[in-house]
Amino acid sequence: MKDGYFRLVNTEKGFGLKLVKPRDGGRPIKGMELTAYLDREGIEYDIGALKLALESAEDTVMEIGEGDCPVVNESYSILLSQDRMMAVIHFQAPSDTGKRVDINEVLADLRVKKIVVGIQISSLQEHFQSSGCYDRNLVVAKGQPPRQGKDAWIEYFFQTDASAQPAVREDGSVDYFQLNMINHCKAGQLLARLHPADPGEEGHDIFGGRIRPREVKELVLKFGNNIDLSEDKLTIASQVDGHVMLVEDRVFVSDVYQVENVDLSTGNIDFVGSVQVNGNIKENMKVRAGGNVVVNGVVEGAWIEAGGNIIISQGMKGMGKGMLKAGGNVICKFLENSSVDAKGYVNTESILLSKVSAGTEIVVTGKKGFITGGHVQAGNYISVKNLGADMGSSTVVEVGVNPVLKAQYLEIQREVAEIVNKIRGGQPVLLNFAEKKKRGARFSAEQLKYVAETDRMIKELTVELGRKNEELKTLQESMECKRDARVEVTGTVCAGTTIIIGELSVVLKTEYRYCRFENRDGEVKLLPLGR
Repeated sequence: MKDGYFRLVNTEKGFGLKLVKPRDGGRPIKGMELTAYLDREGIEYDIGALKLALESAEDTVMEIGEGDCPVVNESYSILLSQDRMMAVIHFQAPSDTGKRVDINEVLADLRVKKIVVGIQISSLQEHFQSSGCYDRNLVVAKGQPPRQGKDAWIEYFFQTDASAQPAVREDGSVDYFQLNMINHCKAGQLLARLHPADPGEEGHDIFGGRIRPREVKELVLKFGNNIDLSEDKLTIASQVDGHVMLVEDRVFVSDVYQVENVDLSTGNIDFVGSVQVNGNIKENMKVRAGGNVVVNGVVEGAWIEAGGNIIISQGMKGMGKGMLKAGGNVICKFLENSSVDAKGYVNTESILLSKVSAGTEIVVTGKKGFITGGHVQAGNYISVKNLGADMGSSTVVEVGVNPVLKAQYLEIQREVAEIVNKIRGGQPVLLNFAEKKKRGARFSAEQLKYVAETDRMIKELTVELGRKNEELKTLQESMECKRDARVEVTGTVCAGTTIIIGELSVVLKTEYRYCRFENRDGEVKLLPLGR
């Protein structure tokens, strides 16, 4: 894009006015600017002819007068932008007989105007080393705008949206028991990274005035306990296995997950640490914890599994489907229509129509202190106030063998029976093949392959059978009835109650009080307490 311009030139008849038209959308010559120039230099002109020349689409030379071309030196004007960030210079062409401006004159003029920064020397040199740049404004000074910075921001590596959404099953249905509310984290896991603020860089105008970038927002990582801060203070990581949450821009990690109640509003809970329920656990809900589970209310027809202890302040109403499974102990006010499996001990005030298994002992104390109905077993001993029922419900108590080992023993026995059946099923194939081979029978490739696979299977199963029998032998030795295994009754034991100690059992024919039952001389003996 080139602007239009004019200059006085020599002609054959004298001198004239050369009009160079704009190119590519450049600025046209303004009539008022041209007439002011001619008037200032005292040059007479025909206004009509001048108007026609300006309206012409082509470059033209308009005759002005006779004699020598007037001496008009090159001149210029400097224009400043309102934001003080740019100065442009517009040169007005000299006449053919005029002189050019010196570059030093322009530089001195810029200094006088206090334009001292961002001088565009190359643009000026381009003008003075050529025939002149009159068809455009030249940028003679340019400021440096500031480089704007960026606010600090924090990148979180866990779900920060606290709104719970139900899980969607493979068939597209919604599982409202799984709300995905817990952000699990492992010890050493990266939780957040701080991306520091970029302050930017100052700029300046053409007068050397400083231009500051906008203020940026600084941040720091905010966090609670169980969190490590890196030396450069840019990252945080969890110290423990637990759950992580963001509360008002602060990261918290806890190895105890607390809720008021476990119901459809929370969904099932599956947590690597401990779980504390301040209220109740509702029917059909599931709670799984790597640590302890503490419930300050009632559990109703729910399923709880803990790597540690299970403690229920009010008790468990199993409704025939509730289950407690603990890697440690179970402490509960009462157990009703429930299944309990504890590797440690069980301590409660009453057990009603429940299946309870404890690795060490079961202690039923309190004002009522009864075991009525169901099957209750412990590795060492059972201590209870009142045992059995006058009529109706069958009550079985069993001690002397670790129930976990017994369950393993029974499972391996089942596996051994399956292996033996598979071996017996394959042996006729090998026998039939051997007999036919003696008679000279010929076999297809598929038949030979089948026999080979059967032979390999029987050999592998035989090895597996030997290993399983060794496991049974080891478990059997571990399951020998403990010498001090006993059932203690500090109140009444009802007739019809079954007492099992190791491999021995007895069904009581009558009611007894203040007694204990032990294995003595190969029999379940009734003995008084304290002896």
